[in-house]
Amino acid sequence: MKSRYLALFALILVQLFYGVTFTFANDVIDGGHIMPFGFIVLRVTLAGGLFWIVSLFNSSKKIDLKDFSKLIKAAFFGLALNMLTFFKGLQYTTPINGSVIMITVPIIVLILSTILLNEKINKTKVFGISLGLCGALVLSLYGQSSETGNNILLGNFLIFINAASYSYYLILIKKLTNKYHPLDFIKWLFLFGSLMVIPFGYHELTIVDWTNLPNYIWFSVIFVILFATFGTYFLNPLALTNLKATTVSTFLYLQPIFAGIFAIIMGSDRLDMIKVSAATLIFIGVYLVSKK
Repeated sequence: MKSRYLALFALILVQLFYGVTFTFANDVIDGGHIMPFGFIVLRVTLAGGLFWIVSLFNSSKKIDLKDFSKLIKAAFFGLALNMLTFFKGLQYTTPINGSVIMITVPIIVLILSTILLNEKINKTKVFGISLGLCGALVLSLYGQSSETGNNILLGNFLIFINAASYSYYLILIKKLTNKYHPLDFIKWLFLFGSLMVIPFGYHELTIVDWTNLPNYIWFSVIFVILFATFGTYFLNPLALTNLKATTVSTFLYLQPIFAGIFAIIMGSDRLDMIKVSAATLIFIGVYLVSKK
């Protein structure tokens, strides 16, 4: 039971890191300090280096040769395709459209878990996912801006590919966490992921003016690498060792809450009854999905 509570706490941290990161990552990219694909290369390679360093102090289990094909597949769907389509999609569509589409992740995971993992889905879990979906939709759709991207259809399609890719990634690593400790395989995941994203973002990384980056941008970059990449990609598999993939994915509904709270603290948003009501629906939904 203690390990289950630790897994749930790990998931809350993951969504907190992701929620706060929307602000930091947008400031880095929108300010033109580091271009999107270059930022992805920086995230994946440096976080991967951290995983390899940490693994030196951890007694690891040797990866079976037959599992390397699963690792390569997980690296493609969980790092390369996931990150590249998300950043590229946001260039063409609006953040609100993107956030609404990302809400489909728990639904996709629910379907894939039933098909690929034979996870039993009860009525309470379905009801909890539905409540969380309603709350997240309210948070995402309330107060839409008139801002439009330059190719909404393409952008929405890319964001959906990102959502489906991340969903499949959760299913793939669920199988790996049943066999290995996260530190045993994540270092390989990031090594393969680095090789996949470098061709897309290497040039963008070479044109960064490192000497003139403001201190806030340095802090944002470090936060994204340490917490939103190294931290989340370590904690998610750790949680999957004690929880079902559907439970892990449903915690994604907490992201807009943390993002909203941080925006309020930063003075870029305000609290009202609609947001409180939506947050309540999300918390109830997450509770129903995570309870035994």
